[in-house]
Amino acid sequence: MGAGTEPDGSSRSDEEWERFLRESVAGVADAPKEPSARARDVAKRLRAESGRGPEGWRSYTPARPKRRTGWYVVGLLASLVLLVVALAPGRVVDLFADDDSHDSHAPPAKAAQRPTMDEPFRGSPAAGWARGAAGITVPQAEAVGWMSAAEVERALARSRDFLVASGLDRGVLRGERPEKAIALINPHQKDVQDLLGTAFRTPGEKHDPLLLFSRFEPSRTRLVGDDVRTRGRLTYREGERGALQVTADVTFVYPVTRADADAGAGGDGAGDGDEIVRTIVRRELVLSWDNPDKVRTEPGTFSIVSYKYDMTNGGCGAPTGYFTPPFGKARRADGAGTEIDPYDRSVPVGRGGSSGDACGRATRS
Repeated sequence: MGAGTEPDGSSRSDEEWERFLRESVAGVADAPKEPSARARDVAKRLRAESGRGPEGWRSYTPARPKRRTGWYVVGLLASLVLLVVALAPGRVVDLFADDDSHDSHAPPAKAAQRPTMDEPFRGSPAAGWARGAAGITVPQAEAVGWMSAAEVERALARSRDFLVASGLDRGVLRGERPEKAIALINPHQKDVQDLLGTAFRTPGEKHDPLLLFSRFEPSRTRLVGDDVRTRGRLTYREGERGALQVTADVTFVYPVTRADADAGAGGDGAGDGDEIVRTIVRRELVLSWDNPDKVRTEPGTFSIVSYKYDMTNGGCGAPTGYFTPPFGKARRADGAGTEIDPYDRSVPVGRGGSSGDACGRATRS
């Protein structure tokens, strides 16, 4: 290559420029900051000989590390999770829980607040629950046994209708006979029909309408407010002889007061005249929608496989056919009875509340 001319008029050979550039790369302090066109040509030729591609004069490309991106991301996420757990462990549990877990374990206790006529669920976990039938979850229907998916969907809807008619109907809660609910029960199921035939006339331990229905004696107790709070679900599977077996597990919270209490009172609930008690009932019902070709039944009705319930603040002693919430001096003294958390749905039904003449004291209502 011929000699080049620099801005000061001096000339340098190609060999000198090559040596100069090599020294510049090695860190010689007086390397020119903007090489001439000849220097760039020489540098280009040197790069071509070394096998390296072109590189911008004003750019910087850092060395590429070994690919460990996946482990880096995992480590970063793990660090973030540990930070969140340390700061808010309760929220992490809620985040990873499925839809049923919030419905299974006892919710955290809140500071005691007295209910009022305007806010009958004040201070209760039920204040955040859904109203009425909205709190009863119905799963997506699929074909089971002798039923198509559409038939399963109808059966699930009617199963929830029974829960509404037996535990939410305002007339039934006031002590009326639950005709709509009874109409859904297989009339050919003799033991249940015997229960129904006796329970409303002469209630007893084995013939108690409370086994299936929620009722309050209207001369003694009345409901406060316009709604009942609920939480629970329906599940289903194939039962005997290809039947659709539906299990209902639902908790009902009923705020009640004395029948003669002032309906317009809006105080803090401290006086006996407007005292509010929340009766809490958790029911488990197993229903069988039988194949009429194999079991004697009527269209649109189910047979009852089993029924049981837990109850707090609903009275104790001999069955009367009604829940009898205690008011005033009748309230059990602190420390009396077995302590029960009626909102803990992780406990199987039948082990977490009062039933029959067995009593328990609710730790919260």
